[in-house]
Amino acid sequence: MNTYLLYKFVHIVAVIVFLGNIFTGLFWMHRANKTKSLSIINHAFKGLIISDRYFTIPGVIIIVTGGIVAAVQGHFPLLRTGWIFWSIILFTISGIVFAWKVAPLQKKIYQMTLVKQDDELNFDWNTYHRFYKAWERWGLLALITPLLALVMMVLKWPTAGLLS
Repeated sequence: MNTYLLYKFVHIVAVIVFLGNIFTGLFWMHRANKTKSLSIINHAFKGLIISDRYFTIPGVIIIVTGGIVAAVQGHFPLLRTGWIFWSIILFTISGIVFAWKVAPLQKKIYQMTLVKQDDELNFDWNTYHRFYKAWERWGLLALITPLLALVMMVLKWPTAGLLS
């Protein structure tokens, strides 16, 4: 197997794990939220934060490294190959949204749902719902951008990059 195919394979596997982790996290968060149980919601957010640490963040590193090395090995100029360049832009937007909005909201919701059973009656559900809706909106943007990048990579569209 040549080096290009090896790095392309690593890149694709990392994308599968990365996107799979995001979809799975969204699924479990939606299910937890529907229970209206603070302990279940808290447990789900804790799991989401841990899965980001073990799958999402390493996935980003492997996706970027594997993709860049594969492109170099395959003789694809990063800035002149549109589907690579624009995918990098979308992936970067996703990372920025995740780091500045999604992850802080996850931690905030996790902390606010760490309540004792005695305190559940005084829980501020309005603030929780506001944070949760913001997490959903920013999370959707952080999900759609790498999905669009995946579509571009598979279709190899657009062909024109920044320096074309």
